[in-house]
Amino acid sequence: MRLLCFYILSLFPLMSSHAQLREVPFDSEYLGETRNVKIYIPEDYNPEQHYPLILVLNAEYLFDIVIANAKFYTSKGQMPPSIIVGIDQPNTQALIDGNYDTESGFPSGTGADFFEFIGIELLPSIEEKYALANFKMIVGHKASANFINYFIFKEKPIFNAYAAVQPDFAPNIEKHLSTRLSDIGTTVFYYLATGDIGNNKQIARIQDLNTAAGELQNEHFHYYFDSFEDADDYAAVASAIPRALNRIFAVYRPISPSEYQNEILTSTEPVYDYLERKYENAVNLFGYNKAINLNDFMAIYAAALQKNDLNSLQELGKLAQKEFPDTMLGYFIEAEHAEKNGDIKKAIRTYKKAFGMKEIDFIHKDLIMRRIEELAN
Repeated sequence: MRLLCFYILSLFPLMSSHAQLREVPFDSEYLGETRNVKIYIPEDYNPEQHYPLILVLNAEYLFDIVIANAKFYTSKGQMPPSIIVGIDQPNTQALIDGNYDTESGFPSGTGADFFEFIGIELLPSIEEKYALANFKMIVGHKASANFINYFIFKEKPIFNAYAAVQPDFAPNIEKHLSTRLSDIGTTVFYYLATGDIGNNKQIARIQDLNTAAGELQNEHFHYYFDSFEDADDYAAVASAIPRALNRIFAVYRPISPSEYQNEILTSTEPVYDYLERKYENAVNLFGYNKAINLNDFMAIYAAALQKNDLNSLQELGKLAQKEFPDTMLGYFIEAEHAEKNGDIKKAIRTYKKAFGMKEIDFIHKDLIMRRIEELAN
């Protein structure tokens, strides 16, 4: 069976920019039938890189929404390029796939089969074909939004992030979830959203879960919630998908003004350590080696000056020479560090080195000449 799945997935071309989206039949032993699976591969896919995986249930209408938002955020540096896989569940298929025991609320029958199909057949086949990072996200809506929660109850969940849009909860699942998430020992990002129009009982249960989840004290659990006014359960989808991606991949985003004010300036650690950890987290979580963003670099540089953090300033000078080697930035910061340490001769000498290189951001030849003249007098 695994060989057959691998063969089917091998039909996907990897490197052609006009052929990154395909649909293939996937023969499943667990389901006893063939299911339509969609796969989106980033246009610049590189098998030497590793990519987060986003699995989309109800792909017949959610898949395109997720792809459009992921491509937009990726193009703006807000999230890493990701491989997106969708499982079509048209008509009432999501209800069949999400079948549960009415007493326990957990999968049974076709629901248990669908659970094993994802974990034992589909994901391993994708992993054999494509370069996946450890980070995996799953997205669901209504019945499928309830279903995605079942993976959290595994001893070692195969998904790190969950986007549940207006779930139709099985009996007691929200209570089981709050208990499980209170002591889960692996990193979990959980996004929950609802509109205010729809099944009032289910909306009340969603709000109850939000209250319980918001009170949990677990450093491994990262929780986000949105309630959209004047939105039914389908209108909520259009707002929830971009919000989910934006929040779950927040650590990947460039440093925002709020992050600068509320986290960097208020921290007692060296500001250079904050920058280093931010990029290490991006690699550790998403498996994607992200080049240092100039916005991030300049934010940390400004913080180093504001906090008079000279050790960080020295490290930033070294980093700039590595990351922006043809520009004035590295030598300018090295010279500024020497100047603040009172080594005027070294500062002048290093400013002169910067003068012969390319201008960048606010650093230009006139500024460097003024610095040299001020130090020489």
